[in-house]
Amino acid sequence: MSVEAWSAVALSVQVALVSVAISLVPGVALGWLLARKRFPGRALVEAVVHLPLVLPPVVVGFGLLLLLGRSSALGAFLEDALGVRIAFTWKAAAIASAVMGFPLLVRSVRLATELVDARIERAAATLGAPPWQVWLRVTLPLAAPGVVAGATLAFARSLGEFGATIMFAGNIEGMTRTLPLAIYTSAQQPGGDGATIRLAIVATALALVATLVSELLARRMQARRDD
Repeated sequence: MSVEAWSAVALSVQVALVSVAISLVPGVALGWLLARKRFPGRALVEAVVHLPLVLPPVVVGFGLLLLLGRSSALGAFLEDALGVRIAFTWKAAAIASAVMGFPLLVRSVRLATELVDARIERAAATLGAPPWQVWLRVTLPLAAPGVVAGATLAFARSLGEFGATIMFAGNIEGMTRTLPLAIYTSAQQPGGDGATIRLAIVATALALVATLVSELLARRMQARRDD
């Protein structure tokens, strides 16, 4: 493959890793909250969290552009006061990917937390452990396979993100052209079938490796927990 193609692959991996890093802590916290707490507006929170799964990705990207673009109040503040420009940079691609993968992470953490026996948590609490210790030493280790699975799903989703990215980050070669955008660009060019097929094979291989790693890690963690 060409240098430009490998650049797109490297950028996609970078964007996916950063997107997971952005969403991991809030995703785990929100997944636990939805699994263990009942509060007014909980159904609305769940609906908002899962909205990126049902909205057209370009709508999500357009919303991010309105929120963080140069013409928005927040985007202008970040650029003028802090010197941070987000829209149409690789950071925009990471944020778009994080938003699109966030529901998968939250759902996996929530389901894993719900499978943790609440009686074990209550037993730890009765022994004097404060809530944060119960969560850190009991809930999180038991729900770890779900956390790993959710993070890997979010990573794989980020690798394949297209619609929100092209709206919020653009398709700038060497800057924001991730692997899906490179496939799209190559497919539009005359005689680009060969390059498109090679890029598609790389994308499939990356997704397959991510899925296999997730499954192996989850099984290993489950085996240790059973022991």
